[in-house]
Amino acid sequence: MSLYTYPYRSQRMATVARNGMVATSQPLAAQAGLDILKKGGNAVDAAIATAACLTVVEPTSNGIGGDSFALVWMKDKLYGLNGNGPAPQSISIEKVKQLGYETMPINGWIPVTVPGVPSAWAELSKRFGKLSLTEVLEPAINYAQNGFPLSPTLAKYWNEAYRKNKSRLQGSEFEEWFKVFAPDGKAPQAGEMWKAEDHANTLAEIAETNAESFYRGALADQIIAASQAASGFLAKKDLEAYKAEWVDPISVHYRGYDVWEIPPSGQGIVALMALNILKGYEFTHREDAGSLHLQLEAMKQAFTDGKAYITDPANMTVNVADLLSEEYAEKNRAKITAEARMPAPGTLPKGGTVYLATADGDGNMVSFIQSNYMDFGSGIVVPGTGINLQNRGHDFSLDPTHENALAPGKKTYHTIIPGFLTKDGQAVGPFGVMGGYMQPQGHVQVVMNMIDFNLNPQAALDAPRWRWLEDKSVEVEHTFPNHLVKELASRGHEMKIAVESESFGRGQIITRNPESGVLIGGTEPRTDGTIASW
Repeated sequence: MSLYTYPYRSQRMATVARNGMVATSQPLAAQAGLDILKKGGNAVDAAIATAACLTVVEPTSNGIGGDSFALVWMKDKLYGLNGNGPAPQSISIEKVKQLGYETMPINGWIPVTVPGVPSAWAELSKRFGKLSLTEVLEPAINYAQNGFPLSPTLAKYWNEAYRKNKSRLQGSEFEEWFKVFAPDGKAPQAGEMWKAEDHANTLAEIAETNAESFYRGALADQIIAASQAASGFLAKKDLEAYKAEWVDPISVHYRGYDVWEIPPSGQGIVALMALNILKGYEFTHREDAGSLHLQLEAMKQAFTDGKAYITDPANMTVNVADLLSEEYAEKNRAKITAEARMPAPGTLPKGGTVYLATADGDGNMVSFIQSNYMDFGSGIVVPGTGINLQNRGHDFSLDPTHENALAPGKKTYHTIIPGFLTKDGQAVGPFGVMGGYMQPQGHVQVVMNMIDFNLNPQAALDAPRWRWLEDKSVEVEHTFPNHLVKELASRGHEMKIAVESESFGRGQIITRNPESGVLIGGTEPRTDGTIASW
């Protein structure tokens, strides 16, 4: 991976620094993380500060009531944290169908699962943080208390969500959403100030109690009171039993690098399966229809397997090791032909998520992602708290024979995935591309851009992306070279050119030179992304 920009179509040069770096989708959140580094915090403290700030300054995509995952490089070892909450113990397929649903709804209390974000922050802080959670959450509390001006991309998504929710969120349980996110009967505009005092108070209580209040205290009581008032399935015992879980990351070896992901129920294994197939080929040119065809076919096969097998690890019928084995990769590689194939999985929806990467001057690094999932979340905001609850349970199937069938206390197939690269046992750095089912596709593309095509982090993110949709359907950004679109169509791919780039994910990357400690960062040009560094 080079410091220099590959002469393709990169918009910006990579950012270079030595003492610390934060890359994310909102400038105010990135600066908050950098301020924590300058106060003496480490990469973990900076990640928590940035993540907490993002719940305030980008509420369209994430919140206190969502889930999160992290890969943490600390003192020459990689750790994984799963902040994915389960379905309520009282829910079942039969009960949901009795309410008139044939599939899991997007909005309301039914798709609400136990939020993992507050517990993830507390676990990260307790195990690796240098500063108190009160210090680390202070920037987010200040922005929620005093307000901040909306950035352009944020305002665009906020207004789109408001227009959708105005027509579909009917009922008293949704009144608080409009009170909080459309306080004057409309969504705030770019440059307009917005604040959330209830959110500030909740963040302060999470900080003071190390998230205990959220699961076993006053905040938990408020959440459950709202659930009971709306006949929701979420109960106090569901919150009391929850704690974010430390897990062993999974990986594949790809051309001298190890690519790391969180294990299922996350979909990071889809990216690893695709890379495992692709390492059997040689790629020399990025702008090559043959190369792109192989990438698309490998991704389709990986998703076919992922959608068939990924669920709560306690319920998976196959082993992760088998899915990532060389033998299995070779079998999948043998299925690829010169023509586009028809795969098995269903339609892939969009999602809302934030991703961030941090690094400090001591070599510690964090890959962190959190989300409320689709369309601002469930539409449920707990009155008086600012807690906007996720709709992650929407991904459960109501088919009892499906691998990811809804069940009490079960964790669903999860779209949000942080990534990390190492080489020869040393950290290269965190990377991620948020955006629903685009995420493993984005991971494969940025990894190949850096490793196969020698792009620096910024160029790797700037390069035009493709997105497999379903069957033989592929969508590409409008900046994608036209001759490649035509050549892929001649191979049987049903090509679509997107007018906008919002469906192609939003990524961040930080890499570190192991000898000099110099950090090289890239941030997403498709959003209000920025890098704060020193």
